[in-house]
Amino acid sequence: MIQKSRPALLQPQDVGDRVETLMLHPVIKAFMCGSISGTCSALLFQPLDLLKTRLQTLQPSAHGSRRVGMFTLLMKVVRTESLLGLWKGVSPSIVRCVPGVGIYFSTLYSLKQHFVKDHPPTALESVILGIGSRTIAGVCMSPITVIKTRYESGRYGYESIYAALKSIYRNEGHRGFFSGLTATLLRDAPFSGIYLMFYNQTKNTVPQDQLNTVLTPFVNFSCGIFAGILASLVTQPADVIKTHMQFALVKFRWIGQAVILIFKDYGLRGFFQGGVPRALRRTLMAAMAWTVYEGMMAKMGLKS
Repeated sequence: MIQKSRPALLQPQDVGDRVETLMLHPVIKAFMCGSISGTCSALLFQPLDLLKTRLQTLQPSAHGSRRVGMFTLLMKVVRTESLLGLWKGVSPSIVRCVPGVGIYFSTLYSLKQHFVKDHPPTALESVILGIGSRTIAGVCMSPITVIKTRYESGRYGYESIYAALKSIYRNEGHRGFFSGLTATLLRDAPFSGIYLMFYNQTKNTVPQDQLNTVLTPFVNFSCGIFAGILASLVTQPADVIKTHMQFALVKFRWIGQAVILIFKDYGLRGFFQGGVPRALRRTLMAAMAWTVYEGMMAKMGLKS
């Protein structure tokens, strides 16, 4: 009798490998790693973002002076709104960061695989990659960014993110969801491009034998701190303009008008209000996000 050959049974490990191959495309892995890293850093550094927003939206006094320091404002928030008040706006921050940072890192990974797969990106390529990835993420997450800014200002009584979306659409139309988008992109896209350039160039100066040791997270974090400080300083004025446009769409209808009114009310130093908490937050947040992201990508066997 002729025996029919039976197909070889798959071992559990083989099934797991096939499922992982089918379910977890490298871009999806990059999205997951980016989302997790962004969530951790958003939770940890939300108080700095709130203080930055409050400093930028303080009204000038009758004498035109509003010299309120970060520590003074911190104590005021804790005294009037409790310690948890420092995390006001954390919900839209999480809603924005989980997909937003994920979109950024997955887009960045895809662009690198298509354009600079065979060599480390040059300084110019790093700038272009960072700007392109951040622009896509910024446009996608603009509505949540607007809500987050208004939550942090303490002047909007939105009950939930859904209620905020309804209120903005009812009162301002779809345009309200993208208020300050141009200023946001002028801030975030250059920040990401400059940050990525300095980050990659700084890492290239580190001896290779130190990039594959237990010191790797420390090296990545240190490079991130250096890159974040430089990028924050360059993009601070755009951040102030963005905050004012998202906070009062009727008053600031276009960037030129916002620049004129900010300068009229606060002077040149008005474009650097909130610079300290923003620099601290953006620098630490970006450094942590990249450190966690690269660590997770390495464990998944992917080159970030």
